Amino acid sequence: MYLPIDMLSVFLLIVVFAISQAYVNVALNKPAYQQYSARSDDRYDASNAVDGRKSDLSMNGGQCALSVSFLTATWWVNLTSIHSIHHITIYFRTENDDYMFRMHLAGRVLGFSVYVSNTTDRSQGTLCFKDDNFTINTIPSVFTANCFNHGQYVIYYNERLPGVVYPDNYESFVGTDLCEVEVYGCDSGSYGVDCNEICGNCLNESQCSNVNGTCFTGCNAGYEGDLCKTECNRGSYGYECNETCGHCRNNSYCFPINGTCLTVCDVGYEGALCKTQCDKGSYGIGCNETCGHCRDVSQCSHINGTCLTGCETGFKGDVCKLDCDSGSYGVDCNEICGNCLNESQCSIINGTCFSGCNAGYEGDLCKTECNRGSYGYGCNETCGHCRDKSYCFPINGTCLTGCDVGYEGALCKTRE
Repeated sequence: MYLPIDMLSVFLLIVVFAISQAYVNVALNKPAYQQYSARSDDRYDASNAVDGRKSDLSMNGGQCALSVSFLTATWWVNLTSIHSIHHITIYFRTENDDYMFRMHLAGRVLGFSVYVSNTTDRSQGTLCFKDDNFTINTIPSVFTANCFNHGQYVIYYNERLPGVVYPDNYESFVGTDLCEVEVYGCDSGSYGVDCNEICGNCLNESQCSNVNGTCFTGCNAGYEGDLCKTECNRGSYGYECNETCGHCRNNSYCFPINGTCLTVCDVGYEGALCKTQCDKGSYGIGCNETCGHCRDVSQCSHINGTCLTGCETGFKGDVCKLDCDSGSYGVDCNEICGNCLNESQCSIINGTCFSGCNAGYEGDLCKTECNRGSYGYGCNETCGHCRDKSYCFPINGTCLTGCDVGYEGALCKTRE
């Protein structure tokens, strides 16, 4: 079913009116200023343009902000905090007569500009509107412009610069001539038709589009998405969630804002972000374990302590913390102790016998039999008169081939 044209127009007007009413006039009764004020009293004061009164748009009605005609005209309102702006409506002075407005007043406001800024300096703000097309016949006495910006100051500005040729009907001088300036938008941090939605975690004080909540300057650390309401996925953090969590113990889950591990670091890592490997010589949870006797100056796996280049002499095991078993020594404990006194106890490092050699052996390792002709502890005893060139058993001196002629006994030291 199609609506008649007149009904459709009424419907559209109702929709537009409803939307405009959903936003708040955040300029109402806020501090205002104008350049070259017409008088020192309150009759033409800058604040008249934000007092909510607009029933009398004449010079002497006491409801308009008027300035002296000059080459520039500046007026601004301080919203007192940064606001999300949707649109701005300006009621120009008309003397309550459209003919008077177009014939005598419109030429003073043609070419005007509207800025939104965080300071009173318009050059530091954003241009919302610049009149380049209006004439005295087309400029509306009540002007509205969309202005989807954030700012604390709304600045009205006009000029007539020397040496510049302006279009027909532009007056040689400009003035304020503002009876009401309405700035519609949401308070900072809110958006939506009814301004009842809360901005997400936007960068720069939750500044978002008052229409759909999109963050203009990106998200605060720890959040992502157009609305900045989605926390970083597990395993990421920081601005735009571009940082990767460190080696956290619980599935790499870290605080989405600064990457701090919520539990502790995984084995082999330390620091708030758990991105730092254990110092050389340490390993394990919290890097609290000390590497064993690794061959390469205590270089071990920062995770489980395994010696990457093997153990120092005298030690064994993956982490090289176990002494060689009794009776062995050296690299990987592959060497066998010699004939040491007291059950083959020797140095696990170099095999030296601590308490000397058993009978029949000599040297630091006690692996060398006594020379022919000697025997006993330290090989300090001399063989007797053995038949085979004085050769005897190195442990107890017994002649292995019997005695030489004229001697008897096990050691062949007794004459017949």
